[in-house]
Amino acid sequence: MLAAASPMNLTSISAGVSSGMAPIWASHNARRVRIVGITAEGRTFRPSDWAERLAGVMSPFRPDRGAGGTGVHVGYSPYCVPTVFEGLRCVIVTDALRELEVLAWDFVMGFARDNSLQVVEM
Repeated sequence: MLAAASPMNLTSISAGVSSGMAPIWASHNARRVRIVGITAEGRTFRPSDWAERLAGVMSPFRPDRGAGGTGVHVGYSPYCVPTVFEGLRCVIVTDALRELEVLAWDFVMGFARDNSLQVVEM
């Protein structure tokens, strides 16, 4: 189990993704995977903030293609968000990321594969 992890859920994260934007996972048609911070050997993946780091790298990939400027809020991409599920750090990734940028999808899936993390289709 993770020590002193603050509880998060998809609702609380969606509020911080981007104001006024419906979360991508709210769509019933959105296919998604959960990358779980447990290795194939059953060990907790380290560092403890791996999910936030991975989602941070993916933050530029947004439906508006990262249109920016003054007043743009810092936040995670709606296609790749960190969360805690059943006490374990996870990253939820929608296949909309693959449609937007296949290399970004390959990076996230390669990260999971290279670190022997569990990937669960949702």
